[in-house]
Amino acid sequence: MSTLSRREFYSKTALGSGLAGLWLAESAALRANPLGLPIGSQVYPMRAMLQDFPGLVKKMAAIGVTRLELCSPIGYGAEFASLANGREVRKILADQGLKAESSHFSMAELRKSQGKSIEWAHEVGITQMVTATLGDGNGGSSPTLEQVQRAAEEYNRIAAAAARAGMQQGLHNEGFELSMVEGQRTYDRLFDLLDPKLVQFQFQMSTITAGLVGAEYLQKYPGRINSLHLQDVDMNAPVPEPAAGSGTAGKRGGRRPQVAVGRGTIDWVKTFQAAKKCGVKSYYVEQNWELTEQSVAWLKTLKVP
Repeated sequence: MSTLSRREFYSKTALGSGLAGLWLAESAALRANPLGLPIGSQVYPMRAMLQDFPGLVKKMAAIGVTRLELCSPIGYGAEFASLANGREVRKILADQGLKAESSHFSMAELRKSQGKSIEWAHEVGITQMVTATLGDGNGGSSPTLEQVQRAAEEYNRIAAAAARAGMQQGLHNEGFELSMVEGQRTYDRLFDLLDPKLVQFQFQMSTITAGLVGAEYLQKYPGRINSLHLQDVDMNAPVPEPAAGSGTAGKRGGRRPQVAVGRGTIDWVKTFQAAKKCGVKSYYVEQNWELTEQSVAWLKTLKVP
């Protein structure tokens, strides 16, 4: 005797037609989002949960995440060992209706074994290879202009090799990119120095604490930023004092704690309006599990005119 799926049963009965509409509405609500793009999540803050990767994927699917951004097990070490078999990762994701189209790769691995990293990316189904920063071995927190130029030249070469393999190279913004060189932000220098045909940018929203505002950068560099990392911070909250014994106790400039997206001071309507106009193709909540749940739930309520 053949059996019907829940969808088929509902669609073949009068009662079911109403229930099917309700089920489809619930399904749409689960995946509603402010950009008309899949809601994504970066796994790095939840790396301790990767020991049970199928379990994490199932949890992500349950809250409405349909894209995971990974970190390469080649460059990110033992915590990401469960991702080593790219084909298996792809199947585990597909079983829950998810995909991984983007992943982070360390500069060290891109220098030493880019071919191996590209092979793993192809197995998973990744098309965007992002590195967190060009600062690893490229000048530290106070680079010279020559060091910035050298870093950009190297990354253009890496991106050209990636392009030949059908990959888009991307650059995130961490410490090196937030530094200043000859009176200008290193990040802005890199927009000038990196080939726009080869390198796209991934903007980390929490860098508002360093004066980098996402909506402003999207408007300043249209078409150059194709991905966002979503976090939120309350810029009105007091900066916590560093812990005693940390070597920085009594000094100002501690980091404000993150809050769930929508609960801080970032203007998300303005951010997503700019993102719509300026070519953003993906975004990933990058927070711990508790904040990710809250952030995803809020994103599904956000209306962007």
